[in-house]
Amino acid sequence: MTLAAPQDALARVVAGALAEDLGDLGDITTLSIVPGAAQMTGVIRSREAGCIAGVDAIRTVLSRLPDPASATIVTPDGAMIEAGGTVALLSGSARTLLTGERVILNLLGRLSGIATATAAAVRAVEGTGVSIKDTRKTAPGLRLLEKYAVAAGGGVNHRIGLYDAVLIKDNHIGVAGSITTAVSRVRSSLGRDFPIQVEVDTLEQLEEALGCGVQSVLLDNMAPGQLQRAVAVAKRRCHLEASGGITLANVREVAETGVDSISLGWLTHSARSLDLGLDID
Repeated sequence: MTLAAPQDALARVVAGALAEDLGDLGDITTLSIVPGAAQMTGVIRSREAGCIAGVDAIRTVLSRLPDPASATIVTPDGAMIEAGGTVALLSGSARTLLTGERVILNLLGRLSGIATATAAAVRAVEGTGVSIKDTRKTAPGLRLLEKYAVAAGGGVNHRIGLYDAVLIKDNHIGVAGSITTAVSRVRSSLGRDFPIQVEVDTLEQLEEALGCGVQSVLLDNMAPGQLQRAVAVAKRRCHLEASGGITLANVREVAETGVDSISLGWLTHSARSLDLGLDID
């Protein structure tokens, strides 16, 4: 499968990252030291094993700096890499490569870290048929890229924002007074055929959501034993998603309860950046 990062989002993020790094005066260190005509070659390598995501950021950054430089991608998005492995070969203007280095490594490292965390979770539930999903717990302004990184790691994107799917959460239920009322109001607003997911934290709430005929239920912070009971109660009448309190250490146990998917906020909000570096040849 060929993966492609969302180009509009990538262009916007790169433009902002370069603007905050260069300010009004530009890279004053490089401009002072490196002659304008100087050329160089370099290699982006991974200092550790992981899953790569965000290689399009390399060319996008280089294309937005004044002097020409190019990149040859060796390890594509979605591919695993060993420690010491080569991600890309760079050549061209020394000023461009040195000025763009940190923005490239910041974006590539963050997205690869998310892909690596996702790939680990996907491996942990392998064979169960359970999908690993992300959440909206993303860095402001980076959501589309971070969700792309989850997909590169083998995960499944949950809703992108508040606009593309209905998820009735505990506070919505609190304001409405009940799950039944909340679901009824959504259907009055969006139509009876619009898919609805409801967050529940008790089996009683699950029964109420099932009685409303919703398409999906998010089982929030339930222990494995409670999840097993929820699966038995639901009897495949809707999609069941487990979320909350799930780590890499217990994700397999949760998957084996019979739920359909598991959403993990830490894929994006807590993933450690993959350690990458640019070495000059």
